[in-house]
Order: sequence, then C-alpha cells, then structure tokens
Amino acid sequence: MPSGTEQPWYAALPESGEGPSVHWSSSAFETELREWVGGVLGDLGSDLVSLEAVHQRPWSTVWRGVASDGGIYWAKQNCAHQSFEAALLVVLDRLSPHRVVPIVAADPERGLHLVPDQGPVFALSVADDDVDAWCRVAAEAMHLQRELVGHEEDLVRAGMSALPPAESAAYLEARVASLSALAPDDPRHMAADVALRLRALLPAVTAWADDVESLGLPDSLVHNDLHANNVFATADGMRFFDFGDALLAHPLSALFVPLNVLLHRFGATPDDPRLRRVADAAIDVWGDVVPVGELRAALPSALRLGRLGRAESWLRVTATLTPDEAAEYGDSGTWWLGAIGDEPPLS
Repeated sequence: MPSGTEQPWYAALPESGEGPSVHWSSSAFETELREWVGGVLGDLGSDLVSLEAVHQRPWSTVWRGVASDGGIYWAKQNCAHQSFEAALLVVLDRLSPHRVVPIVAADPERGLHLVPDQGPVFALSVADDDVDAWCRVAAEAMHLQRELVGHEEDLVRAGMSALPPAESAAYLEARVASLSALAPDDPRHMAADVALRLRALLPAVTAWADDVESLGLPDSLVHNDLHANNVFATADGMRFFDFGDALLAHPLSALFVPLNVLLHRFGATPDDPRLRRVADAAIDVWGDVVPVGELRAALPSALRLGRLGRAESWLRVTATLTPDEAAEYGDSGTWWLGAIGDEPPLS
C-alpha cells in the first residue's frame, strides 16, 4: 500500500466516459487515421493504397493498411484506459525487440500505433489441443518477463499500472467499496451479498500474496491476455503483441489466462497433466532463480491473484462503453472480482 497520504491508483474506479466505438465508426475517424497512416508511410517512401477496419470492439479498433510497395501494416487504437499500449510498445521494442512485434510508429497522446504484418497468428498454425505449442507460448512469455526485470520504472512511465502482490487485498477492498457504491442500475454494481463474501476473503487474499511474495521474484510484465492468438511464430522467434490488458505484477500470475483457457478448452480438471506440462514449461524459466518445487507450491496462489488482473482489465474497458455495450459487457469486471475465491485452474 502506498505510504503516507498518497492515494493508490485503484482508490477510485477508472473515470467514466463515452464509448469510443461511436467515433471509430465515423468517417471523421477514418479520415484522421488515413492521414496519420499515410503520413507515416510517406516518411518511409511509400504511399497508402488501402485502409480498412478489420476488428471493431468496444475496447479497440484495428485497421489493415496496404502500402504502394506491397507492405501490409496494422493500425490500432485502444479505449482511453488501455491507450497506454502505444507508449508501452515503444518501450518494449527498445528493451526486448526480438520478443515483441516491431513498431513502425506510435502516437501515445492518441493511443495510436502502427506495426508491420507478421503473417498468421500462432494459433492458426497449430492445433487447438497442441500442448507443446502452449508450452512454448508460456515459456517464451516468461523469457520476455525476465528480460524486462530491472526496467519496472520504464514500464510504469509508459502507463502500465503496478499491482504488486502486497497490494492485492487493498486493491480488492477498494474495488469492492467502489463497485458497491454504484447505483443499482449500473451494470458494474456489486450486490451486497457478493461484497460481503469478498470482504470475508481478504485474509485469504493476503495469505495468497504472502505465498508468492515469499518466492522473492521481481514483479514484471504480465500480459494479462496471454494465448496463442496474441503471438506470432516468426523465423526469428516468437513475437508477442496486444498489450492493452498488461499490468506490472507477479510473473507467475501471467499463467492464469493460458491455464484457464486450456482448462475450459480441454474440458479438464485442475489436476490435468496437460495443464501441469504448460505450467512447468513456464516455471522452468525461473528455475535458476527459485527452486522449481517452491515455484510449483506457490503457483495456485499466484493463479488466484491472476483473477485480479482480469478484473482490472475489464473495469478499465467498461468505464467507456455505449449503453448497448454496457448491457452486454458492463458486469464483466465485477464478475471477475466475484470469482477470486474460485479454485485456480491448476491445483
């Protein structure tokens, strides 16, 4: 918890605002984006031939551009509370250029960035049940984390929020208080019985945090949406992208998303050996720092805390939605917080 009278960043919910998807669907935004992408390509000695929207989500918009020299590029803008990705990619491209998608240009003030095409995402080249592929994704993500150790201030200056294990209980308590205070007709509102249950879990959350802190691993980049659709397998190695959900947190908590995805994809139980293989592949990357047995023992606690990251991502997203989007997604952050007491995906 921050010392003195300084309020932590999670003392209040992300500031509400209009849904950016309305602007993203407008001709004004397309004109604005064409001018920016065209200017970037012009500086590279090429012209913009075409630009079309490929993904339109309440939290981001992605456009595919084709240059006169045949090059293909991808432009992206995130919602306000995840717009730091543009600045973060610049930092990651400097600190670990061989592990992230290279960046052609970024406008941090507008949350815009442009990257070159890297071919099909890794998920399209492997089977859904290819455990070896998931092992590779998990392990390479840990290698990226290790390369960023010592650069925590750079990541925070780029706009990433830090959620160290020691602040997990304080974060949960603050979010429960804020969500409970929302009007009952707000989709994010937390029911009284859920709030009561989560407050009763605060000692357990503190214990989980103590488990992972005892390992002594430094906090690092947690992708927070780590799966095979957010990485490319290039000739030069795996390159990660889509960092809008990222946090600075305990490295093992990054395994929550891939293991949770696999748990449901396989229709598995938390003792499934396939999940253990994926976890072990990642844990081994840190095995020269902390004994593997200790890492395994603390992993369930780290996975439980990983749910806080998912909740935070959704709370950032749901602060800026249209009414229709709020009806569909508005309760997502509150739901994830409510699930923190559930069993972890790997026992």
